[in-house]
Amino acid sequence: MAAARLAGAHALHLLLLITFRSAAGAHGSESDMERDALIAFRASVPDGGALRSWNSTTHFCRWRGVTCVTDGGRVTSLDVSGLGLTGTISPAVGNLTHLERLVLDRNAFSGAIPASIGRLRRLRYLGLCGNGGISGEIPGSLRNCTSLRVAYLNDNSLTSGIPAWLGATSFPNLTYLYLHQNSLSGEIPPSLGSLTKLRGLRLDENRLQGSLPPGLADLPSLEEFTEYGNLLRGEIPPGFFTMSSLQVLAITDNAFQGLLPPDAGERMSSLMYLYLGGNNLTGPIPAALAKASNLTLLSQANNSFTGQVPPEIGTLCPQWLYISGNELTAGDEQGGWEFLDHLANCTRLQVLDLENSKLSGTLPSSIGDLPREIQELYLAHNGISGSIPPGIGNLVGLQSLGLESNLLDGTIPEPIGNIKNLTELRLQGNRLTGPIPASIGDLTQLLKLDLSGNTLSGSIPRTLGNLRHLTWLNLSGNALTGRVPREIFSLLSLSSSMDLSRNQLDGPLPSDVSGLVNLAQLVLSGNQFAAQLPKELDQCQSLEFLDLDRNLFDGSIPPSLSRLKGLRRLNLTSNRLSGTIPPELGDMSGLQELYLSRNGLTGTIPEELEKLSSLMELDLSYGGVHILEHDCLVSAVRVGLSCTRGVPFQRLSMKDAATELCSERINMLG
Repeated sequence: MAAARLAGAHALHLLLLITFRSAAGAHGSESDMERDALIAFRASVPDGGALRSWNSTTHFCRWRGVTCVTDGGRVTSLDVSGLGLTGTISPAVGNLTHLERLVLDRNAFSGAIPASIGRLRRLRYLGLCGNGGISGEIPGSLRNCTSLRVAYLNDNSLTSGIPAWLGATSFPNLTYLYLHQNSLSGEIPPSLGSLTKLRGLRLDENRLQGSLPPGLADLPSLEEFTEYGNLLRGEIPPGFFTMSSLQVLAITDNAFQGLLPPDAGERMSSLMYLYLGGNNLTGPIPAALAKASNLTLLSQANNSFTGQVPPEIGTLCPQWLYISGNELTAGDEQGGWEFLDHLANCTRLQVLDLENSKLSGTLPSSIGDLPREIQELYLAHNGISGSIPPGIGNLVGLQSLGLESNLLDGTIPEPIGNIKNLTELRLQGNRLTGPIPASIGDLTQLLKLDLSGNTLSGSIPRTLGNLRHLTWLNLSGNALTGRVPREIFSLLSLSSSMDLSRNQLDGPLPSDVSGLVNLAQLVLSGNQFAAQLPKELDQCQSLEFLDLDRNLFDGSIPPSLSRLKGLRRLNLTSNRLSGTIPPELGDMSGLQELYLSRNGLTGTIPEELEKLSSLMELDLSYGGVHILEHDCLVSAVRVGLSCTRGVPFQRLSMKDAATELCSERINMLG
């Protein structure tokens, strides 16, 4: 009996040992498969990239980006995001069958998503965003990943349509689906409306067409829905404006039309960002939007909304309010500016944009009662009249002020100099009169100053020389007189443009002009500048456009201008210049336009000008320059030439000039 019990115990021990070894063998086999899958993944990255540390000296569970259940166990996470990896995604990832997280974001992978990804039945998080080059269709095998909760496929080059199987049947627990910034086309499948656990859905910046499925507005947990920058049309389902869970709704830059429901916003207590701009929406702006009490940004710009801005919008107190580009009304008689009064207590207001909205009437003095914290105020391209209220100087937090292209008159108020943080001041295209206030020189943070197209008079204040950050200065089209202050020419920051044209400025152009070493465009046309052109102009090595036409400059053209190697246009038309054309101008290889007409120039066209291979326009008309037999400019068939041969003749077209020049050259060479 004892022998029998001993034999039974021995048999049981053997059975357990065999079972353990079998299990260990299976585990080893699967472990080898996972290691081989990772090695294959590394092999698909040229030179291994940041994965060079993946080698046999360390167990694969300790490789960078690899996480296992336990050390030496199954691979549950592969996260190599942001490592700058290139190449393709190896199909071998499908052999990591215990994988719960696959994160390849912010690399430079290209090619298709491998179909083998469908074998990852435990996958909960899929991050492929920000690679740019991942292309092809969304693989049909992905529907097998039924545990998926997060799918970030955005910022790639995916094509074809959004598959109809993308719904609750395949992904009952899907919470975030990001497909934005791809090249997806076709219609939005209604099946997305069955993803009842969805909290974030982004479809923006694709090529989607058709209408919005109404079922999307029934998703009970949806917090973020964006599909701006597509080709969608039709009416917006009214259910979107009653979604109590929604925090972000962005449907800008499509072709939606129709009215907003009058109760839009009443039940949207969670809404923070509402983007409706760039569509064809019509009718009034619903006052009920003011009941979306958490709204931080409201953008309804570039639609066809009509009527007045509801006063209630002012009580909403958003941080950013964009209503530009509509057909709204406001005026002295019918009212419409009342919403400004309500915004006076809105201390969190940063941006108010009402540009191009058909607003009219006198600019209300309450504009100066807006919160001091406001940073950007845009009322341009309306029909607003009256003077600029001195209270504008109370808005000390302003960084950008745009009142251009209105009917504003009167003087620029002196208190405008109180807005010390201002970086951009645009008052052009109005009817402003009087002098430029010296207080503008106190705006030492200004980058752009545009006062053009008014009737400003007096001299340019020397205080503008305090604007040491200024890159753009436009005072053209006024009635300014006197000499340009030397302090202006010392502004090294001027880099984009300085336009003082169409004024009554006089005196010589001082040698201080050499200080404009970073300036790309200098326009002094249509003034009364006199004396010789300063040779110091050749120090302005960044110049691309130099317009000195319609002045009283005399003397000869300085040969030193040829040192401006980057110059593309030189316009000296209608001055009192004399002498011959300097042959050195032929060294200006980038010159495209040369205007020397209506001067007292004499002699012949220098042969050196034939080297101007980029020249497109040459005007020598109404002067004393003659074409002789050796003067044939055929450097470009696009040259349009006006010249004189004893008597002036009408300017030739580009085509006729090229034909005549070529014909003349053939005759001379024949």
